[in-house]
Amino acid sequence: MSRRGALDVIVVGAGVVGAAAALAFARDGYQVALVEAREPAPWRSDVPDLRVYAFAPDNAALLDDLAVWRGVREARVQPYRAMRIWDAAGGGELVFEADAFGRSELGWIVEHGLLVDRLWAALPAAGVHLHCPDTVVGLDQDDAGATLQLDSGLRLRARLVLAADGAESKLRTLAGVATAGHDYGQRGLVAFVEHGHAHQATCWQRFLPGGPLAFLPFINATADATGEASRSGHTSSIVWSLPEAEAARLLQVGDAEFLRELDAAFAGRLGALTSVSKRAAFPLRRQLARTQAAGRVAIVGDAAHVVHPLAGQGVNLGLRDVTALRAALRGAQRRGADPGATTLLSRWARQQRSENAVAAYAFDGINRLFSTEALAATLLRGPLLGLVGKLPPLTHAFWRHAAGL
Repeated sequence: MSRRGALDVIVVGAGVVGAAAALAFARDGYQVALVEAREPAPWRSDVPDLRVYAFAPDNAALLDDLAVWRGVREARVQPYRAMRIWDAAGGGELVFEADAFGRSELGWIVEHGLLVDRLWAALPAAGVHLHCPDTVVGLDQDDAGATLQLDSGLRLRARLVLAADGAESKLRTLAGVATAGHDYGQRGLVAFVEHGHAHQATCWQRFLPGGPLAFLPFINATADATGEASRSGHTSSIVWSLPEAEAARLLQVGDAEFLRELDAAFAGRLGALTSVSKRAAFPLRRQLARTQAAGRVAIVGDAAHVVHPLAGQGVNLGLRDVTALRAALRGAQRRGADPGATTLLSRWARQQRSENAVAAYAFDGINRLFSTEALAATLLRGPLLGLVGKLPPLTHAFWRHAAGL
């Protein structure tokens, strides 16, 4: 089978980043194809997705421009108005508050499945050609374009190809791009919990020797043992970074034992923990592609960079790849230039690779500093948090960078 129609862009991988990229380029007038191995399960409000993001304002603006954000907000999002960060060893507390930045919220806690569901729903009307289920098995490039060989036998050709197919990206490998990284020897354990005190629309994070523990505010995510619905403001999504053996153990213990250990780790900050949903865990690592462009292939999202989840920036960084590439392609449109030109992609790739590397190593350094019982680090980190919290210009700079503003 062969298809060599006039495609401008092929996106491989239809998660949040890939689907948003396909939708953005199609809305800008490009002929776009999207290749994905499997169709996502429909989002269900009664089965909350354990994978949630702390969604930043700049990326909410991107989805708003794509006419998707309203549908996401109407379904279920939890605005958060504050962040409170402290160390188990003591010292000061770092606080970010929306009022200090003149905003009604700092961001939103959003389910992965909901974002994907609403993005996919918008693809047909935008004219995106969806090839699902299908996978890429071959790549050929020349001066005029790139051709993908799909497992179905179909051949697709375009001037620009995006690798948005995740950390184990097949397309990145076919493009000859290597990665470098570090395995943290940790897993991120996730679940929803119910607690006695209201979460106050606040993201809470406590640094522990084994890794950070975050409580992210959420809405009606679970039910107690009797099946009674959650009380408003008393549900949180937890992300607990733990050594691998400890994470494996805590996945196996009963709910009561898990809640006792979680309550001790969090020092009862939100009152007694009363129930927990199912639990899951995923491996934590830092991984960076050596470059984010190879010929006519642009590499975005987890295919380009995997970072520690302590700052909740993974999907935000991926969507910023898309926003920056979209701006570059809009400039090419105005000039009547080739969207896959080497000069254009190289310039974009240098900028994004630099920004993503800075973020990845910053999160790496924070994790190393706070996930150790070494005396010097223990004596330093609490006062350091307190000092940053007492310098408004510094807290403003940190938050504006995280928010993409």
